[in-house]
Amino acid sequence: MKRQKYINWDQYFMGVALLSARRSKDPSTQVGACIVSQDKKILGIGYNGFPQGCSDDELPWSKEGAYEDTKYAYVVHAEVNAILNSNTNLGGTTLYVSLFPCNECMKVIIQSGIKEIVYLDNRDAGKSFNVASVKMMNQAKIISRQMIFEDLVLKDER
Repeated sequence: MKRQKYINWDQYFMGVALLSARRSKDPSTQVGACIVSQDKKILGIGYNGFPQGCSDDELPWSKEGAYEDTKYAYVVHAEVNAILNSNTNLGGTTLYVSLFPCNECMKVIIQSGIKEIVYLDNRDAGKSFNVASVKMMNQAKIISRQMIFEDLVLKDER
């Protein structure tokens, strides 16, 4: 008889995204992303961090100050890294991401052909960049759905 209690596909792929987020060296926000084909194969993973060859010891991690003195001028978001780390056509794929994509990432998501976004948190809902992101997502007919954190945990019936 096969094992009865195992994680579903959403739990598995969001788990991969969350594990990827743990690679981020950002002290305040760790985001992970996992792109999955229609036949449940992982095509790309990523996390937020500085571009290759740029020192995470020399560039700033600050959130405040002049733009060039903050992380915002330098960090590549998890979604973009996952897309760049894939080496295939992403048309019709699903993106699992721990934080709902910003408007800059949404542009890249749309251009890559991703058709579904599964996210865990949308802490920036209502902020202007989030409103723009949702507007573009809807116009591009990308489906999104939120996973509830509790759904990630496999409940044990001991």
